[in-house]
Parts: sequence; C-alpha cells; structure tokens
Amino acid sequence: MVLDSGAQGYERAPDALPACPPPSPKPAPSDRKFLDQDGGRPVPSPPQPATSSSHLNHLSESEHPGPPPAQATPRSRPELQHLSESRKSRCGRIQRSESSCNVNSAGGSRGQGGGQIRSATSLPHIAKTRPGDGWGGSSKSPCLLVALRPCNLKPEQDKFFQSQFTYNPQFEYEEPLPVATLDKYRNASDQFTVQAVGIIRAVLEKFGSYERFEAATGGRLLSKCQIWAIVRKYLQKEGCAGEVVVQLTEDLLSQAVMMVEKSRPTLAINLAGARQHWLEGMLRHEIGTHYLRGVNNSQQPWRSAEGRQKYGLRPANPTEEGLASLHSVLFRRQPFLWRAALLYYTIQRAAHMSFCQLFQDLGQFVQDANVRWEYCVRAKRGQTDTSQPGCFSKDQVYLDGVLRILRYRQTIDFQLLAALGKVSYEDVDQLRPFGVLEQTRIPHFMQDLEIYRQQLEHIMATNKLDEEELGRLLPD
Repeated sequence: MVLDSGAQGYERAPDALPACPPPSPKPAPSDRKFLDQDGGRPVPSPPQPATSSSHLNHLSESEHPGPPPAQATPRSRPELQHLSESRKSRCGRIQRSESSCNVNSAGGSRGQGGGQIRSATSLPHIAKTRPGDGWGGSSKSPCLLVALRPCNLKPEQDKFFQSQFTYNPQFEYEEPLPVATLDKYRNASDQFTVQAVGIIRAVLEKFGSYERFEAATGGRLLSKCQIWAIVRKYLQKEGCAGEVVVQLTEDLLSQAVMMVEKSRPTLAINLAGARQHWLEGMLRHEIGTHYLRGVNNSQQPWRSAEGRQKYGLRPANPTEEGLASLHSVLFRRQPFLWRAALLYYTIQRAAHMSFCQLFQDLGQFVQDANVRWEYCVRAKRGQTDTSQPGCFSKDQVYLDGVLRILRYRQTIDFQLLAALGKVSYEDVDQLRPFGVLEQTRIPHFMQDLEIYRQQLEHIMATNKLDEEELGRLLPD
C-alpha cells in the first residue's frame, strides 16, 4: 500500500504490520442502509467540536512509490483553511464493527497518535433527512445497491463457469427492483468510447495484460489489521478521526461503499479489493472527495432539494464521481484510468449483447475469468434474463466525469468546488457569492494547488488524452 505522507510524496507501507487479536463474531444484520453514490447520500449532522465540524467518507487506488514531486509552498486561500493545529494533532480513533482490539497495538501512547477503539455512543450522530436533503439533493432510494445485487449470484456464477461460459445467468432479487432507476439507467452512451478504448490499450501496451497491470499496480491483498491501520492514519490526515465505523466485507459488487447503520456513518470495504497499492486512492475517493464534499454541503443554503431548486443547480454528477475517480489515481507514478475506462466500455457493449457475448468480448482486454465476471455483473445488474441485450449504465458516470473535469481543469477553482459541497463544476462561479466557507474542509491532497494541478497534467499524459479531441467532444 502506498501511503501519502501528507506532502503528496510517495511512501511505501510497512511490509509487516502489528498483528491483531482474532476478531469477535460479526454482529447480526441491523438497520443497514446502503447509499447510492449518485449524489444522493444523506449527510451527517455536524458535531460541534471546539474548532470545526467533523465528519466522514470512501475508497479507490494507489501505486508503486516513486520520486516525490517537487514540493511547493501551499497556496490555499485563507478562507478555505479549515483544520487547526489542535485537530491535526488529535488522537485518531475508529470504531470497528468486527473487532474490539486496539487499532494499532504496537503504536505509541495516546499523545503519539496511537489509535484506540471509540465507543459507538461517542461517534457523530447522523440525523434523519428528508428525501433530497444532504449529499447531493437526490431522492434516490438508499437501498439501491442492495436492491440491484442478485440474491442468487453465487449459484448463477457456478452454472456459468460450469457451462464453459455459454450459460446466460438468470438473476433473482430479494427486493422489488426500482423501476424508475432502471429506466433512468437503461440507455448507454458511446460519446467517450474511443477514449475508453484508448486508455485500455495504453495500459495493455505498457503492461502486456490486465493481470500484469494488477500485479504491478495493486500489490498484495491486505490483512484486516493492516486495513484498519491505514484507514486510521488516513482519517487523521483528513481531520476525520473518531467519526467512522469501519466494516470489512466480501459481499460488495464495488470496492467500497458508504452507508448509514444505526444512524452512524459507516464505511464498508470489500476485502477482495483492499490491495497494498490501491487502498490509499480508495480512501481519497470516498473520504477525501465524497465525504468531505458532503460535509461541506450540509452547511450550504442549497443542502436541501428546495435549496438546489432555488439556486437552479445542475445534478452533482458527473462532477462528483469524476472528481472522485481522478483522486483514486492521484499521485500514482502511472495513474491509468483503467477501471473507469473498462466500466464505460463494458456498459456500452452490454447494451447490445447478452451476458455470454459480453464476457467473450471482454476477453480481448482481460484474461482472468473472475474479473470479467465481475465487470459483466455490474453492467447487467438489474436484469433478470441476461440473454437479452441491456445494461445498467450508471457506472459510465466515472469516465464521463473524469473527461469533463480534465477538459476544464485549467479554469476550475478546485478548492472552491470542494468547499461548496455537492455541486457541479459548472455551477461554481454562480455560487461563489453565496457559499458558506468559514468551516469548510478541503482534503489534504488539495491544499497545494500547484502540485495538484501537476498531477492532473500527469494523468492527461499517462492516459494519452488529447486536448484538442476533448475540446471537440466538449465544446464551450
């Protein structure tokens, strides 16, 4: 795992982290609510510490350590500075749902940053919100991710593999499918298919295969104890220590997801995706982007659906997921946008193919059958009979948002975009006079805008994105 040192340098995680006592039995399912990542998350009610509001969020990718970029004096605007020295030095604690052992049993004393378990009663409480309030003004069902996960996924996977990839899965769902949501994401776009394929081919030219790319950029899977230690350290860097319940699971289609459980902000991490060099970027995606923008959004006059309508705001996406996806690969030596590109391509093809045909088509890019299965399931989720063409196109938003932000990267005020909450980059200028900025929180990796912008240029070059081509696709 590559850990960001706080100055945007590269730092390798220790090969061996302290062992934890065996985790206690997992709690029984409770009032868990999975949250859609489409700008429709409920926002926590800000706690009231002595200095500023506190809160939480999600995860993505990092890579091999390399030479650190040139350091520059931070140039953040004074009105956007939000973390006091007392917050930065505060002891970091996280509540774990699976274990009661010390987060870092080999750590120092409390004053030296040693992490201890914090009781659930001391965590920030998330107030109930009306539909449309909070993360992005969306009224989507918070159970979207649950409703769209087939309940017979494993048996159908076994049938598919036993048939030598010729059987089209027949998915079943425990909850009634959200018809309005399925209709919204029924149609795929091909606007950026050329760019998606270009990114995929750039990766294959560099590494030869997806499997080599994963080995070189992902690293080894992390143990639960290592994950908790890395999460705690990241929360300290963002000033979010003591605010997040962390759960580790194997039941997610995505790498991680934010949810509300027992009115507490909860981060669920997929153990299968928690790799050595990916976890830091995953945290920048979820916590540094989604969560902090959600926290900032909660104090803005457009935090409710009525407020968004009053100010005439555009949807938070594709800006929200595009920004998070960029932060997933930020500070990698080779920041390829593989995942966003392959999701975009897979969905575009799924709209015209059966599950079997889609699986075979992805074989030109990915040999690993399990990986292809996962991408096909994401593209076909919501379908019952996957022998028919069709897709769930939501995951195209990642590459769509990335390319739009990169197209206008030289004119976007990124710190203000983060401070104003769940808003589109297109609305930043009109909202500038109305934003409440006194206690907004800017992610640590965005404090130095000079280095931040250098990284965006690095992403453009690595993925072989053409400035003129983006200009033609996204004219002013």
